[in-house]
Amino acid sequence: MKLQDELRYVESHEWVRVEENKAYVGITDYAQDKLGDIVYVELPEVGTIVEAGDQFVVLESVKAASDVYAPVSGTVIEVNEELVDNPTLINESAYDAWIVAIDMSLPTEVDNLLTAEEYKEFCE
Repeated sequence: MKLQDELRYVESHEWVRVEENKAYVGITDYAQDKLGDIVYVELPEVGTIVEAGDQFVVLESVKAASDVYAPVSGTVIEVNEELVDNPTLINESAYDAWIVAIDMSLPTEVDNLLTAEEYKEFCE
């Protein structure tokens, strides 16, 4: 299982990379491995307001459909359009293939997310 120390993680297997007030969100390497080949990504609309814990993305793989949950609250300000035509980018490099960017309304929520070490322990 690959992890990146600079990211924060959620028990529902999302990762967050924070750049100022913007949170880039994707799924972990562990999650993409369990899902198998991802064949479809249903992205939210830019402008969608989410609360931490809200389901806001759907991934479909050859095995099953899986919900992705917002790890932080805020407004979706970007979606990774590349994933529409090439959803397997998530399988190829889960930490480069961000799904959405959220303008955080409560930046301190990041402090409640798991560190790489805590996420690793959770998955074991």
